[in-house]
Amino acid sequence: MSKDEEITKNGQRRQDGTIAYSSETEGKRGIIFPSPIFGPVHSRRLGVSLGVNLLPGDGKVCSFDCIYCECGYNKSFPPHQKLPTRTEVRQALRAKLQEMKEIGPNPDVITFAGNGEPTVHPRFADIIHDTIALRNEFFPEAKISVLCNSTRILREDVFNALLKVDNNILKLDTIDMDYIRMVDRPLSPRFSVEKIIERMMEFGNRCIVQTMFLKGTHNGCDVSNVSDKFVLPWIDAIQRIQPSEVMIYTIDRTTPSPLLEKATPAELDNIADRVQSLGIPCQVSY
Repeated sequence: MSKDEEITKNGQRRQDGTIAYSSETEGKRGIIFPSPIFGPVHSRRLGVSLGVNLLPGDGKVCSFDCIYCECGYNKSFPPHQKLPTRTEVRQALRAKLQEMKEIGPNPDVITFAGNGEPTVHPRFADIIHDTIALRNEFFPEAKISVLCNSTRILREDVFNALLKVDNNILKLDTIDMDYIRMVDRPLSPRFSVEKIIERMMEFGNRCIVQTMFLKGTHNGCDVSNVSDKFVLPWIDAIQRIQPSEVMIYTIDRTTPSPLLEKATPAELDNIADRVQSLGIPCQVSY
């Protein structure tokens, strides 16, 4: 069996190169992205997005294990490949940008995302440096975005690298630690949402807060975070952070926990109105 056949066993390779798994008997529900480059894809929030995946192309590496993650649970997709090296990322990104320069489309954004948390890569800061240089060479009008779960922003190298990108998009689903342990499930027992909020404040307006709102149940527990119990303390945190923008969204694809539900457009609009009343722009993805 070839490596490609091994990777796609029980999964379906899609046109964009991702592999979608939906085997209930195997306990696998999720999407695995190629590495180190994938797309371009059309993002609900960012436009034409060229993806950079700093994690292995055959599994997931993340400091969270969210029950709603489109990539599935960490344990369902243990990687066997290594992280791509800085050189491999730079060469692959250069080749793809050259191709897009010749045949299109022009990217609106180069987005660090993929199979987990991009900032766990030990050369993350160096790769950001390389990406800025390549962006300036090929598509100086394109933005650079990082989708970050915020767990590693206490590190100085990660913090300083994120200051250099156009869209520093940081996750903050709630400020309720019990909810975070149940839904976002940080791997570190030392994770503190208050320390994360304080660090977010240090970015000034050089960050965007991204929040998942959802409903439904997980292991028999209600996981809705659209009520005032969760929204009002979150709004207070947004006011403290003063981000340049807030992005709120709800589930859009298959989730590893099967009984989750979308927040309604009315619920999302109500939350967005509260953010905008603070004078902070809020983008909503339904």
